[in-house]
Amino acid sequence: MDRIVERTERLVIRALRPSDYEAFVSGFASCGPAKNRFDEGSLDTSFMTRSWYEGLLGRRRREAEADCCRMLNVFLAADGSSVGYCDVTTLLRDDLQLAKIGYTLHNTHWEMGLGTELVGALARIGLLHLGFHRLEAHVNLDNPASRRVLAKNGFELEGVRRGFVLEEGVWTDNEVWYRTAPTDEKNAGADKNGGAR
Repeated sequence: MDRIVERTERLVIRALRPSDYEAFVSGFASCGPAKNRFDEGSLDTSFMTRSWYEGLLGRRRREAEADCCRMLNVFLAADGSSVGYCDVTTLLRDDLQLAKIGYTLHNTHWEMGLGTELVGALARIGLLHLGFHRLEAHVNLDNPASRRVLAKNGFELEGVRRGFVLEEGVWTDNEVWYRTAPTDEKNAGADKNGGAR
């Protein structure tokens, strides 16, 4: 099981556990109608059986063990409610140590500053816990909220990659935002194979 746990003032970010089943399903069930095109909105959770959930835990565990992706859940520290999920996905190890981050908060928890807390924690997970040198976030050109959250957390706009992400059958342009480990953290926690110590 992935041992990464990162805490902020209001959030706990960690891998899902078997005991999180009810909170996980409840988080998705509590979503309201979609607020924009980046929001899945209300979701029929009837497919989220305990058996399905056990399979999800197994897939996430295997992805973490293979250093492919750390898919983590986001909980409120105050009551343990599941309010979203996030990931650090390995793009390249070796001499680049590059990963991509992604995050989603359930829409009932938007506009509270939780996204800013979450991205700060996600950067610490990627740079410190997992030993990456560089993190990237790929952002749609019409997503100003994500741009603001990234900028508040020390990410910088590098540029636009044209025809970069396939969305609904169309290759779309994305901004690339990046953050690198500070000089004193560049080699902290990374062993010769790129894994965290």
